[in-house]
Amino acid sequence: MRLSDAIEEFIKELWVQDESEVELKRNELAEYFRCAPSQINYVLSTRFTPDHGYAIESRRGGGGFIRIIRVARGNKESFRYLLSERVGDAISAKEAQILCLQLAEQGTISLEDAELMYSALKPQSQAVPIPEQLKDAIRAKTLKNMLFSLARRAGQQ
Repeated sequence: MRLSDAIEEFIKELWVQDESEVELKRNELAEYFRCAPSQINYVLSTRFTPDHGYAIESRRGGGGFIRIIRVARGNKESFRYLLSERVGDAISAKEAQILCLQLAEQGTISLEDAELMYSALKPQSQAVPIPEQLKDAIRAKTLKNMLFSLARRAGQQ
């Protein structure tokens, strides 16, 4: 098992089922795993992101800490983030694929929905002679409409 995988698993094991957050110290974690604090930063910045359903609060200094907060599924704030920041006004086919798979992995949508969504967003579905920037903008609009439909279906909006 790679070190980054071990660190991720260790952090996830710190959660008790009903808790929504965990607090830890970066240097103590680095000492425990005998690695540089930058390795802890790498794991936090790649594995505990809003796309993965987490928010991170950090305070540096002597009494510093890192607080990792699990964002509740269906949370309106995370849905707004998803639409405005993650999808935005344009999204590439690769980013759309990654997003659809992440939503399925988180249990936000079913794998079948993710596959169906991506089939409408992949490059073959937009094989028309228009600039790539326009395709990315159309893809973002399409993806947002699909997410709104899924949210309505789930009773989120």
